[in-house]
Amino acid sequence: MKRETKRAFLITGIFVFAIAGSFGLSKLKPAPDKKEMAAMDPLVEVLSLSPSTETFRIASQGTVRPRTETNLSAEVSGSIVAISSKFIAGGVFSAGEELLRIDQTNYTVAVDQAAAVLAQRQIEYDGAAKLRTQGYRAESEYASALAALAAAKAALVNAQRNLERTRISLPYDGMVREKAADLGQYVNPGSRLGITFATDYAEVRLPLIDQDLAFVDLPEASDIRDSGEALGPLVSLKAIQRGTLQTWEARIVRTEGVVDEKNRVTYAVARIIDPYNLYGTTSNSTTLPMGTFVAADIEGLTVTDVVRIPRITLRANNQVLFIDLDDRIRLGYVDVMRADGEYAYLRGSSLPEKRISTTVIELPINGMKVRTRDASSHDMASVEGSGL
Repeated sequence: MKRETKRAFLITGIFVFAIAGSFGLSKLKPAPDKKEMAAMDPLVEVLSLSPSTETFRIASQGTVRPRTETNLSAEVSGSIVAISSKFIAGGVFSAGEELLRIDQTNYTVAVDQAAAVLAQRQIEYDGAAKLRTQGYRAESEYASALAALAAAKAALVNAQRNLERTRISLPYDGMVREKAADLGQYVNPGSRLGITFATDYAEVRLPLIDQDLAFVDLPEASDIRDSGEALGPLVSLKAIQRGTLQTWEARIVRTEGVVDEKNRVTYAVARIIDPYNLYGTTSNSTTLPMGTFVAADIEGLTVTDVVRIPRITLRANNQVLFIDLDDRIRLGYVDVMRADGEYAYLRGSSLPEKRISTTVIELPINGMKVRTRDASSHDMASVEGSGL
């Protein structure tokens, strides 16, 4: 038993001695050289700022509507005895062209009867006037004959008007939107016949918020001419037609003069000449049907001393990361004239530095040293080539 105990102590002592020896040898080895890690300053892309003269573009949208639309109704009663082949949905007609005709028999008879009565009243009046000059007829009898003659003339005019009302036509070149009556149908005054609209030009109501109004020269009420229009800014309208993006020219001719109480916008009205290309007065051969939803690009004011920067570089409260000549961050605030989804537009005179960082830094510190490189040529081309 004692021998085994001694043996155990011997093994333990050898093990401890080996560990101690290893530790001592490691202490004798020379320590490796410590390499200092150089702190790397953040790398940011910078954009040089240069004020320029810019023409703003105001974005809006709206639906193409006819400038004149008519709900056709019968003015006299009778059966429809004739319908033009153009009186169908999509049919194109000319001003004064007959679209429908109501049976004229009764109205022709009424005209003949009124003409006969007028002839009789004319004879009676002539006789009364002759006797009046000879002193054989009282003044009251002459006045009665004169009144009867006037009534007969009015009755003839009314009969002739009713006869004219049997022919349904419009005072403008147009298109049929809806047909609501057909051949043989009996109609009464007020019966619905269809819907038509003028095709000489169309209009689009373009909503503009208050911030937009400061950058577009809209016609004032005093600018409106007798025709009800003025020459306002040009508008480019865009929509997908037949699978491709199409563009039409338009011009703002008036504003509606009030602010919409529901959405607080002002509506400008743009006019499109010859939307169906019926008269060859438009440069785009693609028609612009009524009801088309279009995006509008309105020509705005031309402003000097404008600097455009990517919207992403604009921080909260209009703060921007400027980069000074020593490549240090300078936190500054700018005067933002206008901003859209991609860019913010600043007044050049408000800028404390000539460069900004286009790289987003989470926690920038005023005076922080950075490494800089110019924004890529692709980014610069994007900034320079985009519209306002």
